[in-house]
Amino acid sequence: MNNELLEALNILEKEKDISKDTLLEAIENSLITACKNHFGKSDNIRVDMNSETCEFHVYAAKTVVEEVEDEVMEISLGNARMIDSKYNVGDIVNIEVKSKEFGRIATQNAKNVILQKIREEERKVLFDQYYGKEKDVVTGIVQRYVGKNISINLGKVDAVLSENEQVKGEVFQPTERIKLYILEVKSTSKGPKILVSRTHPELVKRLFESEVTEVKEGIVEIKSISREPGSRTKIAVWSNDPDVDPVGACVGMNGARVNAIVNELRGEKIDIINWSDNAAMLIENALSPAKVISVIADAEEKTAKVVVPDYQLSLAIGKEGQNARLAARLTGFKIDIKSETQAREAGDFMDYENDYEEYDEYEEGYADEYEEASGDGYAEDFETIEGETAAENFEESEEEYAAENFEVSEEETAAENLEEAKPESAADDFSEQEEFDE
Repeated sequence: MNNELLEALNILEKEKDISKDTLLEAIENSLITACKNHFGKSDNIRVDMNSETCEFHVYAAKTVVEEVEDEVMEISLGNARMIDSKYNVGDIVNIEVKSKEFGRIATQNAKNVILQKIREEERKVLFDQYYGKEKDVVTGIVQRYVGKNISINLGKVDAVLSENEQVKGEVFQPTERIKLYILEVKSTSKGPKILVSRTHPELVKRLFESEVTEVKEGIVEIKSISREPGSRTKIAVWSNDPDVDPVGACVGMNGARVNAIVNELRGEKIDIINWSDNAAMLIENALSPAKVISVIADAEEKTAKVVVPDYQLSLAIGKEGQNARLAARLTGFKIDIKSETQAREAGDFMDYENDYEEYDEYEEGYADEYEEASGDGYAEDFETIEGETAAENFEESEEEYAAENFEVSEEETAAENLEEAKPESAADDFSEQEEFDE
């Protein structure tokens, strides 16, 4: 019998995840309860149980007296000395109680005590198990519709997906597996009551943590998230590593990572933007895919004025104001969006332009001062250097030119003299020849 009890305790420990010591304690309490039902009281009852072999003994401590008035609490001196001759009046004798002698009612009560303890421990184990998963994502199997609510099996316990936590338009079939966000775990007499959601923004965040390794490891942080379930979600991400692109990490190769999440959310669109500590830049990113001309943000009032091109106004606002609404939730700013024409008419955009005009005037003034401060001296130095260089070059060129001309003139003079000299010499020689002939 002890072997059968030990085997039963081992099976319960594995299946119900209830510790063996807790079950042994339940058996001890059940034996004490049985003694109380059998004898009417259990103040003097003690149970000894071996946790290794599951062998147990029940003892009733009785006081030795001359005359017995309470058979449950007392024992006569003669009976005591039959057990051991050393006992005297006033001593305590431990008398073993045979559990087989218990009546049917006592046995049934002991059984109920054990079962009750097992059920309590089972509920406690389930509560602790799912309480640790609170604010996390689990996979459940659709069981059935209970009115407008859906019963979801999470493995060892059922959860309730209420109508308010369902995405409009989503219809599930029995045995279908879906991802759920655990909102709350309550402990009840019938076991843990688990409330789950498909609309909570944290569902998207947890899905990214499960799909994107960088988010799970903390390299990429999801700074803010805004969601309209079933339609669109915007998340702002930031990277703690300058070598890691946060948007690219979340999108994945060919969009594999974000597409897996979109499929789980039944086609819900997801916009991933870069987070910035600069409020104006963050608002500009949040309004994507719309292009923005200017953003004037007031950090104290948490308001922002945004100017977009005329053809981008409808895109910036979105269908029924969805894009602007999600951007406002994402950034925490109240955003006023105007087209360029509307801003000019209202005068808001002119102020923005004037800021740039003042900046241009400042740049021009700065340039003038720079010219006055350094331009003249630099020009004088440049002229001096240029003049000296020019003079030197001029002198060199003049000398070269003079030399060339001198050479040319010498050659020309010699030629001329030669030509002049030849006729005269020839004439002289001819005249002398004539005189000689004569």
